[in-house]
Amino acid sequence: MKALNQVVASIAPSATLAITNTAAKLRAQGIKVCAFAAGEPDFNTPDCIKQACVEALAADKTRYVAAAGLPELRKAICKKLQEENKIAYEPSQVIVANGGKPALAQVFQTIVKPGDEVIIPAPYWLSYPEMIRVAGGTPVFVETTVESGFLMTPDQLQAAITPKTVAVIINSPSNPTGMMYTPEELRALGEVAIRNDLWIVSDEIYEKMVYGEVEQVSMASFGPEFYDHTITVNGFSKTFAMTGWRLGYAAAPVPVAKAISSLQSHMASAPNTFAQWGAIAALEQAGPDVDRMVEAFTARRDRIYELISAIPGIKCPKPQGAFYVFPNIASFGLTSLEFAQRLLEEQHVAVVPGIAFGNDRCIRLSYACSMENIEEGLQRLAAFCATL
Repeated sequence: MKALNQVVASIAPSATLAITNTAAKLRAQGIKVCAFAAGEPDFNTPDCIKQACVEALAADKTRYVAAAGLPELRKAICKKLQEENKIAYEPSQVIVANGGKPALAQVFQTIVKPGDEVIIPAPYWLSYPEMIRVAGGTPVFVETTVESGFLMTPDQLQAAITPKTVAVIINSPSNPTGMMYTPEELRALGEVAIRNDLWIVSDEIYEKMVYGEVEQVSMASFGPEFYDHTITVNGFSKTFAMTGWRLGYAAAPVPVAKAISSLQSHMASAPNTFAQWGAIAALEQAGPDVDRMVEAFTARRDRIYELISAIPGIKCPKPQGAFYVFPNIASFGLTSLEFAQRLLEEQHVAVVPGIAFGNDRCIRLSYACSMENIEEGLQRLAAFCATL
């Protein structure tokens, strides 16, 4: 048998596989598992979005569209970016992809050459490093701490830059920490990137899940130099509870957008046609639905933070966005995988070990779940910690 592509063959397997398998076995035995692993909203897709898709199917809008996406949707995205994010893009600068992940992967395949380095603040969303490696690049991690709110400083960014560095990833609000950079902190990071002529990949997928403590702003909105160095990535999965619809997008300077569009034409031909008509309805009609989801997430965030902060031995910054908490459990003397495995086996609570996100001192809990699940699950977590 011929050898496989070693970059792909060496992609790290999921650090949560053992947790997932154990949880499945427990459920099969009829045991109630309090799950905090979900990375998707637990709400249904708003009716206005589903209805627009139904109407598109009824009208036989099922054929290929332009490689970069439905023109009507790209125009709607441009309007959204102008009005909400204060960034002026033309439709030719927007590429609609089959999800936020494909959008990001195509960005890295476009801007990263073999041997290039991309800086990633740690903890990080677990797919960034693998996407960069597949593109031929090398991820360079900048360690942050619970004491710093898991935020990278400009000095840390500058210290990580080498002649091989081509880009830095900024994810605010963050998965897995839920933390956000203030506008001033974002600008300072951007200034370092611009001074070193780096691309800024601004992952803004959680932009609507913010809770008032920090203002959400887009890196590209700070001025012409920021605009010229920034690739903005977003999508519909989190904001509109459309995870299974698989629609995301990137907005970028013209040469980058043109290259990504060409790449996508060969990788996917085009995004899902009828789903894109639903996405237009999402942008134009689903605002009240989003507000209701954010209101529910706010209440859940406040409660889970209150409960987890009361557990002796746990340190946890209050998340300002997304729908995750990322508590530090290092005082218990277990690795994050050991902690998560024992928590599941002994108290039937499923969390994600922090090692999956580059931090073995923490665990991630998603509060994209019911308040009942939060109450019972945190009670079980407190009981488990008391045994340690």
